[in-house]
Amino acid sequence: MGMIKSGKRGLVLEGGAMRGLWTAGVTDVMMEHDVWPDGLIGVSAGAAFGCNIKSRQPGRAIRYNTTFARDSRYSGLHSWLTTGNYFNAEFGYHTMPRSLDVFDDAAFNANPMTFVVVCTDVLTGQPVYRQLDEATEEAYDWIRASASMPLASRVVELSGRKLLDGGVADSIPLAYFESVGYQRNVVVLTQPAGFRKAHNRLMPLMRMALRHYPRMIEAMDRRHLMYNRQLDYVAQAEREGRCLVIRPDGPIPIGHISHDARRMRMVYDEGRRVGDRYIQKIKDFYAPPS
Repeated sequence: MGMIKSGKRGLVLEGGAMRGLWTAGVTDVMMEHDVWPDGLIGVSAGAAFGCNIKSRQPGRAIRYNTTFARDSRYSGLHSWLTTGNYFNAEFGYHTMPRSLDVFDDAAFNANPMTFVVVCTDVLTGQPVYRQLDEATEEAYDWIRASASMPLASRVVELSGRKLLDGGVADSIPLAYFESVGYQRNVVVLTQPAGFRKAHNRLMPLMRMALRHYPRMIEAMDRRHLMYNRQLDYVAQAEREGRCLVIRPDGPIPIGHISHDARRMRMVYDEGRRVGDRYIQKIKDFYAPPS
């Protein structure tokens, strides 16, 4: 079936913690080629790094991650033990973007591209979709909530909700984005073709850490089933020409948590290589009907 040419152009970015630097390589190539979606939905690292697309700052995600890779103010065991967050919330989401590697609030606000982040409500285990139009301190915290991994992060309280990692409830939000009008979506995955998620081996620890949130425990326990159904949905959409899928050629060689700037750069550069390979396909997919 041919590619769908009508409808709004979307960009769907799944998470994957530091694997998101591979995605940043792909999306930096898109920005450098002046290729922009009408809307972007990001989950976890897809939100934390994807916000730099709305602020039109290619190179920023890899720059600050490598600069602060071994800075205890940014991330590490000390931060986890003293604040409950492996990635320091105040430094990483307020101090750094305000004064050390400045996030361009004005460009973010001026860009008409819709930007949506996905979080998980720990009381219900359901996804929460939040559109961020302005770069405020609260917006930074919504991005933080989307990327707050269970065990590695404290629950984030915002707008009367208690939130964690959006990937628990909606890892690849293609169906949601289609439901709000985005019919031509580029989907950037961080796992290779053929990947299937297995049941989380850390569930005993999750049950202890999240014991006050039984619905969140249920969502964590079923996450692999949800994720694999979403992979099937994306595959069907790809066959029908509703989306263009970009995925790594093999497993991305970086852990969820890394302090190795050289490895970060290697992962990012591989994302750029794939981005270069796909850029013409993306342009063609996003092109209006002739």
